[in-house]
Amino acid sequence: MPTALLRKPIVLPAVALGSTIVFIMFSHCFQSPSRKLDSTASRSFVLWLHGLGDSGPANEPIKTFFTSSAFRNTKWSFPSAPSNPVTCNYGTVMPSWFDIHEIPVKADSPKDESDVLKAVQNVHAMIDKEIAAGTDLNNVFVCGFSQGGALTLASVLLYPKRLGGGAVFSGWVPFNSSLIEKFPPDAKKVFIFNYANDM
Repeated sequence: MPTALLRKPIVLPAVALGSTIVFIMFSHCFQSPSRKLDSTASRSFVLWLHGLGDSGPANEPIKTFFTSSAFRNTKWSFPSAPSNPVTCNYGTVMPSWFDIHEIPVKADSPKDESDVLKAVQNVHAMIDKEIAAGTDLNNVFVCGFSQGGALTLASVLLYPKRLGGGAVFSGWVPFNSSLIEKFPPDAKKVFIFNYANDM
């Protein structure tokens, strides 16, 4: 029994990383090999959004798990959330993409959609910058853990064009159903992988 308990902390990151690798490799299978593309258009871009209180640099070791040749031309970005007061943590200032009113987050938890939409605009600006540099939309993937996963879901579904995909780990839906009407038709076709470990 003690050995099983020692392995549990390793299980979630291992499954999350393995799933992300499979997800991105699976998405690459659908790229058209018949087209000759320049190096930026054939490059993949992975934007990884960290969880509440974490930082981008602390998540950078994730990319070392992606050793397949499919990731040879992958550009990684690990931005850090700005420091903001977080209601669920008694107003403590910490890295946070948007305010969270209560933990655990439930379907009927209060949501500050304006704060989420502001964070989504920042993510869209990072995506737009990469696309302007020549990366094909189909090669742009947004991934995130916990609060970063919630922001991933909102960012991918509200992006005006269809991206390559999204991967959400232990995230949640950070908006009310009224926002669904704002999803562009192309965004509804994006493949989003969701992993939640509800032990």
